[in-house]
Amino acid sequence: MVDTTASVSKNNTLPQLKNSQLHTGVLLVQLGTPDSPSVSDVRKYLREFLMDGRVIDYPYIPRFLLVNGIITTFRAPKSAKVYQKLWTKRGSPLKYYSEDVVQLLQQQLGDGYKVVLGMRYQNPSIKSALENLKDSGLEKIIVIPLFPQYASATSGSVHQKVMELIQDWQIIPSLHFISYFLDHPKFIEAFAEIGKRYMQEDTYEHYVFSYHGLPERQIRKGDASGTTCLIGDCCATWHAGNKQCYRAQCFETTRRLATALGIPQDKYTVCFQSRLGKEVWVQPYTEDVVKDLAKRNIKKVLAFSPAFVADCLETTIEVGEEYKELFEEHGGEHWQLVESLNTHPLWIDLLTDLVKKQN
Repeated sequence: MVDTTASVSKNNTLPQLKNSQLHTGVLLVQLGTPDSPSVSDVRKYLREFLMDGRVIDYPYIPRFLLVNGIITTFRAPKSAKVYQKLWTKRGSPLKYYSEDVVQLLQQQLGDGYKVVLGMRYQNPSIKSALENLKDSGLEKIIVIPLFPQYASATSGSVHQKVMELIQDWQIIPSLHFISYFLDHPKFIEAFAEIGKRYMQEDTYEHYVFSYHGLPERQIRKGDASGTTCLIGDCCATWHAGNKQCYRAQCFETTRRLATALGIPQDKYTVCFQSRLGKEVWVQPYTEDVVKDLAKRNIKKVLAFSPAFVADCLETTIEVGEEYKELFEEHGGEHWQLVESLNTHPLWIDLLTDLVKKQN
């Protein structure tokens, strides 16, 4: 694995800042992770995650019955086994990389800023993170969901939760929400830098850019005009009509990365993973692409997961291991995952830019 980590302070503690020095709070929000890989903690996490009306956008009662009566009952034991494979001595990679990013960003921003971490689901919660900022006499709070592309089920859910929690504060600081950052040059530069190291070590015949999937229904709901989404080659360009569309943003991310890496269009494929249930999700599906590449006698594939900024179950296990096994089962020989940004120095620079542009 390529080492892309930046330096984290040995004592892993934030600088102690006096309230009089502070004027800006920075809330970084990740999706979340179980507190442990036990079945009970995984079930608790899945229940909170899947009961979010922006994740499964069914009416409450059908959603409750589906999540609590079917999904978590059968999925939690299976998911717990996968989390056990992912877990390290430091715990969940998504959590500890996010904690490291908070440390590094605080160090880089310096006095005048207070950086905290919240998980949309489980711990540390967004509520606890906001309470940490509440009594600091802040002039503004910048909320950065750590998702490169906007989706209602991710960044939209974070924005909604923050507004719900902060609405009863007597003094509400100026709030600034970051919706996406796929178009930030340092995001492309950082992922390209990691990818190039693998490309220098080996020759790959094809490149896969796999993104977390969403139901087609949710994608269409984001098209207020009803005239653009999933009609023809709607994501071939990124324009005013699809600027906030998750699928269009994924294709735009890939085009920018392919350009930075010098990959011709016929040598890469955009696809979507992690389907749940029988409903139609955005396509093409990654598992179908993997099988097709192997059947086409493609032997070496380099895989990217540019919807994630920290290694997690969906990258390390799903893309890195499960799709590797699927590729090899159908005749492929070498499947290599490009790890996430984690604590890459350019990633910290990107977050610093996002914060300072709001001041």
